[in-house]
Amino acid sequence: MHPSFLKSKIFATIALLILTFSFTFPMIAFHGTLNKVHDDRVDEISPFTAKVWNLYSKGRYISTTTPEVAHNDLMQMIETSSELGVASLPLWAVSLEAPNYPKEAFPEGIPVFFHFDGYSGEVHEMNTINHYVGMDPMWVGGKLEREIGIYALLALSLAIVYFIAYNAKIFTYFMLIPVSLPFLFIADYSYWLYWFGHNLHDWGAFKIKPFMPTVFGDGKIAQFVTHSYPTIGFYMILLIALFSLLAIMAKQKAVKESSE
Repeated sequence: MHPSFLKSKIFATIALLILTFSFTFPMIAFHGTLNKVHDDRVDEISPFTAKVWNLYSKGRYISTTTPEVAHNDLMQMIETSSELGVASLPLWAVSLEAPNYPKEAFPEGIPVFFHFDGYSGEVHEMNTINHYVGMDPMWVGGKLEREIGIYALLALSLAIVYFIAYNAKIFTYFMLIPVSLPFLFIADYSYWLYWFGHNLHDWGAFKIKPFMPTVFGDGKIAQFVTHSYPTIGFYMILLIALFSLLAIMAKQKAVKESSE
C-alpha cells in the first residue's frame, strides 16, 4: 500500500472518531429522551442514556435555578423540573445581558447553547426574552435540521467509512461534506438568525424594527447586550473538516503517484 493511502485512512479515521464521540454517539444515546420527559414517560429512559448525559454534561453551564443535588444528574434534573438540554457537544453560544439580569445573579448573562439536535442553557428564559420583543420561541426555527440531524450524521459517518475502506473516486467527493461542515453550520445558523430577526410579531411588549442578530461577536438589541461565539462543538467540526481535507489530499497524492 502506498504510504499516502495509509495516511489518508488515518486522517479519515481521526475525523470519524471526532464526529462519533462529539456528536453521533451522544445524539443516538439521548435520542427521544426529551419527548419521553414531555410525555411523562420517564420510566422509559434507560440507565445508559442517563450515564451518557451525565458524562457529557460535566463542565457545562448549569442554570442558576438548578438545585445542587441535580447537577450532572439526568434523573434528578427531571425530578426537579430543571432546565434540560441535549447531550451532544454545543456548537455555538449566545448570551444576553440586561439591567434586569444583575451580574451577581447571572454572572454569564442569559446563555443559550446551540447543538445539532437541540439546545441547552437558559432556554426558557431566552424564549421569554424573545417573546418580550415579539420574536418566536427558538424551537420554531431549525425543525427540519433537528429532526434529520442524527440521520445526516450517521450517513456522513457511513460515507467516511466507505472512504476509508475503498479507493473509488465517488467516496472522495463524499468527503467534501465533512470538509464543508463548519461553513454549512454557519450558513444555516445565520439564515435562522435573519429569519427570527425579520419575522417579529405584534405581541411584543417592546417594539423594535426588523434586524439581523449578531452572528459572531458582541452586539446590542434594545436594552440587551448580546454575545455570540463558537464553542467546543464548533472547534470539533473544524478539526473534522481539517482531517477530512488532509485525508482527501493524501489519497489524491497516492492515486497520482501510483499512476505514474
